[in-house]
Amino acid sequence: MSTTDQTSAEAPTCPVHNFNHYAELDFGEKLARYDSLRDEAPIIRNEFANGHYIVTRYEDIIKAYQNAKVFSNTAVTVFNPNPTFRWIPQMLDGDEHKQWRKQLNPLFSPKHVERLEDKVRERAVSLIKEIATKGRCDFMQDFALQYPSFIFLELMGMPFEDLDKFLHWEDEILHVSGDAEETARRRGVATVELTEYFRVLIDERRKEPQDDLISKAIEFEIDGKPATQEDLESFCILMFMAGLDTVTATLGTTFLHLSTHQEDRQAIVDDPDLIPSAIEEMLRAFAIVIPSRKVLEDVEIAGCPVKAGEMVCLPLNLATRDEAAFDDAKEVQLDRSPNNHIAFGAGPHRCLGSHLARRELRIALEEWHRLIPNYRLAADSHPTESGGQLGPNGNIFLEWDV
Repeated sequence: MSTTDQTSAEAPTCPVHNFNHYAELDFGEKLARYDSLRDEAPIIRNEFANGHYIVTRYEDIIKAYQNAKVFSNTAVTVFNPNPTFRWIPQMLDGDEHKQWRKQLNPLFSPKHVERLEDKVRERAVSLIKEIATKGRCDFMQDFALQYPSFIFLELMGMPFEDLDKFLHWEDEILHVSGDAEETARRRGVATVELTEYFRVLIDERRKEPQDDLISKAIEFEIDGKPATQEDLESFCILMFMAGLDTVTATLGTTFLHLSTHQEDRQAIVDDPDLIPSAIEEMLRAFAIVIPSRKVLEDVEIAGCPVKAGEMVCLPLNLATRDEAAFDDAKEVQLDRSPNNHIAFGAGPHRCLGSHLARRELRIALEEWHRLIPNYRLAADSHPTESGGQLGPNGNIFLEWDV
């Protein structure tokens, strides 16, 4: 029995592990690890970070997401069960959360997102045409980071020429790994710098409003009063992290799969109408987000007592790859139907930007396979992943004949 991965013989219903799910590993190792945890038990005690529980099966995960009164969003990372900050609206509960979502939902509705169709497609085509002439690309750097970032910056009214700065802050906050003290320091520095950036931008929008999310959020009212400066800054930080990271990671997992499974790539080339179904299957099979919740009252999960104040980790992939919910759950089936996955979460905190994300993914797959239909993973690729969600950090090199 190793010291880094111990299983307790005294608590067979709740094995004990020490699993650093922020560590940098070869891509796929974490997904395999989560699959093994699900196979082992419905709930795991993980001694990593401050100590927390990992719920591993679909039914229990769904129940937790739908019970926001017990499983609170006031803390969303196992590193920090008592945060002094609030990412808005993610880290809000109850009526305050409802008020923010009520005002934000129309801005991310299918009808509103549809207005972006031409601009999103234009950006995708421009990037892919430039890439296509080269016969090879660093997929994450050349496309997966650039494409959704442009769309997010457009929505927020942020200058695209500052992209490198934004991506640096994103990497420092979400993907840095290593010594815990140094990691915390770097995250802190990046968060302070990002907050100051948004403070200046919010002040500019107060003076000269534009047609962007920041200007609209300034007009929001919570409990009959204008949203505070601090809350607006917290809102911008959450939008920044979600907008610059989740679609990028999903594009990485999707193209890594297609470039190594030529039958699936060819199926999309032969029948582009398969793309919406393929996207849902990629979202399900490689659900990237690993949310956590704080337990507000003593509760029992899968027979294991969990005390108030404990953190509970609810990785979406543990639900979406559960054989009890999906036949052959670990296999990718591009035409899977039905496919009622929860890759965007569940309950009141379900992902606000799901409609935008689906549109970005659909357009990317349509235009890539129209302009670069025959591609493969280069032999020198070595994708890894680290940080608070699944998804490759880089080293995905694609090749094709020009």
